[in-house]
Amino acid sequence: MRVFLLYPDRDFDFSQKLPANTLDLSQDLGLNTLFNAMAEGDEFLFEVARQVVLSNLDEINVISYRQEILKDCLKHPDVIRKLYRIPLEFFERKRKQWLWFSSRHSSPSLILNGARQLLEASLGLLRRLRQIADECTKILESRGFCRFFAMIQQELNDEYLDIIERHIRTLQFPKGVLISAQLGKGNEGTNYILTKPNDRNQNWIERFFTQRTPIYSFSLHPRDEYGGRVLAELRDKGLARTANAVAHAAAHVESFLNLLQWELAFYIGCLNLYGKLEHLKEPVCFPKPVFADERRFSCRGLYDVNLALTMQQKVVGNDIIADGKELVLITGPNRGGKTIFLRSVGLAQLMMQAGMFVPAESFLANLCSGLFTHFRREEDKNMERGKFEEELKRMSTIVDNIKPNSLILLNESFASTNEREGSEIAMQVVSALLEVRIKVFYVTHLYEFAWGFKEKKMKNVLFLRAERLPDGRRTFKVKEGDPLKTSYGQDLYKSIFKDMPKLFSE
Repeated sequence: MRVFLLYPDRDFDFSQKLPANTLDLSQDLGLNTLFNAMAEGDEFLFEVARQVVLSNLDEINVISYRQEILKDCLKHPDVIRKLYRIPLEFFERKRKQWLWFSSRHSSPSLILNGARQLLEASLGLLRRLRQIADECTKILESRGFCRFFAMIQQELNDEYLDIIERHIRTLQFPKGVLISAQLGKGNEGTNYILTKPNDRNQNWIERFFTQRTPIYSFSLHPRDEYGGRVLAELRDKGLARTANAVAHAAAHVESFLNLLQWELAFYIGCLNLYGKLEHLKEPVCFPKPVFADERRFSCRGLYDVNLALTMQQKVVGNDIIADGKELVLITGPNRGGKTIFLRSVGLAQLMMQAGMFVPAESFLANLCSGLFTHFRREEDKNMERGKFEEELKRMSTIVDNIKPNSLILLNESFASTNEREGSEIAMQVVSALLEVRIKVFYVTHLYEFAWGFKEKKMKNVLFLRAERLPDGRRTFKVKEGDPLKTSYGQDLYKSIFKDMPKLFSE
């Protein structure tokens, strides 16, 4: 049985390595805030969210497939949580009852007993799963759930489950084990086979007239340990093939329930996140992805989901149209919302390429082959090299891993040196990135760098500026606007020395 709730044609590989820049992405975009909201304190949900969101889908059909399933989940959350409880209960039973088997260093008897108990623990849950499939097959409409429920109904029909239940009862061997064998060379036993028990359902007349074979038997003394070991070895030889078959069946069921737990966990995390944003009355939408070689970006009401989750209130969103643009330069005053906007772009891109909803009223963007961030770091006391050298080293690492059609978010990069040197380096780095078809969003205070691109009058460049009202107040909106030479030093002066006249008057 296959789950196929994250991909239409394969199961998710949760052992795959995460991108090499995972730590930078997590730090710069604050991903742990997002994952914690999805997990609600559950470490397993946190790990699943982290694995799936950072896996970076680059196929539109797979993104659409997940979006369909997620829409079903949002419409019928109770059904999804009921499904999720099935694997949870199975593994809870396994943990509490110490159900476990291993083909290594275990006798066939132990293997058979452990595998049988696992099947027994799963039987009622599989029946419950089949019941949910029967009840919900016409309620959930996505391709993923329709295929999943059809598979459950076909492979876990009543006749099959009844047969499994009879086999489980038989494998308890309440009347002992019946084994056939042959004599081989040197009168050693060979070809040990577990045989079907005598028919216990015959009436007394059938049993009386049935021809019987002579029975040769013997009894062991209760203290004959050696004889007991010999009989146990004979029993294990007869059970070997059966133990292997039952162990294989138990492993298959456990693997299925494990995959079901993993793949449903992603959607449970999405439901948790959706509930929090709905409580904050923040909008979400299902984005429209386009092919990676296009240059599309447009959003309405795009906001930083982490900021909303942290502040526990609605936050300002942005309306941007950057279709056909390969470079978006964001300038403006400090604390005007530039970094927040940049982070909202990265989070929305990751969420879109995981098949999730995004924090916006509408969102459309091209896929990217990889997402990279280069944010300014705070001074590290243990830093072995200078701040500027550390910036260059991180950029070198990005260059070694970045590919065409990637998206890179730069936040005040190369600002740790002087204006002229930083502008020159930024100009060369960004120009090189654009040449190899890499999409760039850049927050910068380097006026010479920003104005240098303005003077080139390139059609593939969009200039945005954090809005500042005439009285100095920030709206935290980012709007289209050319870079300005002022650094808004008077705002800083006023904020520090606003009480100075009062002091002098006293």
